Amino acid sequence: MMKKLSRLLLTSRNQISRNITNGKDGNLSNGLLLRTFTSHAGISTSGQNINVKGGIAGFSAPYIVYKGKAAFSVTPVLPTFTKLDSGLHVVDRGGCMMLKFTPAIGERKYDWEKRQLFALSPTEVGSLISLGSNDTCELFHDPSMLSSNAGQVRKSLTVKPHSTGGGYMISLTVVNNILKTKDYISVPFTTAEFAVVKAACSYALPHIMGWDRVTEKVEKVNSGRRTPDIKFDRGQLMDSEWDK
Repeated sequence: MMKKLSRLLLTSRNQISRNITNGKDGNLSNGLLLRTFTSHAGISTSGQNINVKGGIAGFSAPYIVYKGKAAFSVTPVLPTFTKLDSGLHVVDRGGCMMLKFTPAIGERKYDWEKRQLFALSPTEVGSLISLGSNDTCELFHDPSMLSSNAGQVRKSLTVKPHSTGGGYMISLTVVNNILKTKDYISVPFTTAEFAVVKAACSYALPHIMGWDRVTEKVEKVNSGRRTPDIKFDRGQLMDSEWDK
């Protein structure tokens, strides 16, 4: 009986994670999942069609935190490389840690269509992982900065510890003066959940910089093994922060 219940919970948990990852509403109405998703985090392992030739295309493993008013996920987006005439591979488009905020539209139900994105650059990842227990971090994004269109769309990400201790609050504010809208999504994190986010970002940092590809090639050259050309499927970039 316990084995059957465990399989049921695992199947339902993975299905919900796949729905949010693939752009569908995450409906958590199943009574069995109430205790699991109200204040806990999950890891989605959706994407079973493995395509090694295209880099990590076919893999999806965001870390997802489900809360009453919103869901939060973070996943690495690797850089793409281009090959110069000299044969040297250089970064064509830098990688990032993509944060996704999905507001709730009901009890344990989330609206993918109203998600908001915030792409952390390597330096911004450094700001996040270097936070102390009493530190606050605020990051700003403006795609039109230093141009005549500056300020039309602005995003502000704030990370601060709970006033009572024992966790953090991550909030995203998006002001769109073109559409005359202002969105605010806030997600509370337990100490453990925030520790996972920091550890994941720390681990992924050299990968979004492309350094893992450089060290891998050096290791193969030193071992005498042939190193294949570095090719990435642009589909692995998923969403751009400013695409809607």
